[in-house]
Amino acid sequence: MTPIELHPRGQLSEAVLDRLQHGADHGPHGEDLLRVTTQQVAASSDLLRDDDVQFALFLLQASHYGSLEGLDPHLEWDPLLITVRRHIEDAFEAQLRHEVRVPELPAPNSAAVAKVLFEMTAPEAGPSLARYVAKQASREQAEELLKQRSIYTLREADAHSWAIPRLRGRAKAALVEIQSDEYGGGRPERLHAEIFAETLRSAGLDDRYGAYADAVPAITLASFTMMTMFGLNRRLVGASVGHLAAFEMTSSIPSRFIADGLRRLGYGERTTAYFDEHVEADAVHEQIAAHDLAGSLAEDRPDLLPDIIFGAAACLTVDGWAGSHLLETWERGASSLRERVLA
Repeated sequence: MTPIELHPRGQLSEAVLDRLQHGADHGPHGEDLLRVTTQQVAASSDLLRDDDVQFALFLLQASHYGSLEGLDPHLEWDPLLITVRRHIEDAFEAQLRHEVRVPELPAPNSAAVAKVLFEMTAPEAGPSLARYVAKQASREQAEELLKQRSIYTLREADAHSWAIPRLRGRAKAALVEIQSDEYGGGRPERLHAEIFAETLRSAGLDDRYGAYADAVPAITLASFTMMTMFGLNRRLVGASVGHLAAFEMTSSIPSRFIADGLRRLGYGERTTAYFDEHVEADAVHEQIAAHDLAGSLAEDRPDLLPDIIFGAAACLTVDGWAGSHLLETWERGASSLRERVLA
């Protein structure tokens, strides 16, 4: 099988990719790489939609996952690359905290936190990506959706698992309960990432991680790099918990719509199984996530309450922007994938 090729999207991602693939003796060194990083980040008007910056961050974080072939494992903790990642993440987090609207904080108890989370994640009337897939999407658009989703879903649950050693007591037990389901309850064929890989195969798509990394736009990467940033950084454990809570609480109904749309287009059970699984699983997970995970963490660690709510709001906001990108491009008859890849 042809190896997956990764192509830089600008000066920063080119330098990062070159160093990660070929070692510390390749690409800009020391002050030159830091200068490129500082310049590119400062010059960006929108880090969430900046292809070069987001792809560079995606590559740097992928080194910690071990998810992309060809990245030198000896450079996972390369001090220079860690400095570059931290610089990008600091600016990325600052933009998120400036742009994401966070509701008034509830009292730090389980019932109050769960109530706010359910209010934040309540389904809205009107157009949505999932409803469009259910009623209107073409097979080509359905395949685009699966390619876009592959960036996270082939690594499903991994970003939030970094929070496990950083939690204690009730919150830790709740997170492990959720993650156990995500990882198949001990059955490798039931791993959600593996079920999604079968979805890709059955649709005639490439199930290797990173096969569509070149194809997806920056906003899709930003959804993933944000949750990874929350997971990798111990100080952001509250945001990671809030993100997971919102993620689980907004998955069940859209999964049903997407499964219906895939069936409408003639796809069989092998393709719809992943989404069918999440209709039931996330209906259970949402209660655990709201009350036992986020709610109990707020009770035990009131100092983390602002980040719990911020993480939930950031999940809803950025995933909303990523979904809007697909919907808006499809409605004007265009592709949601990057033009360079389509050419």
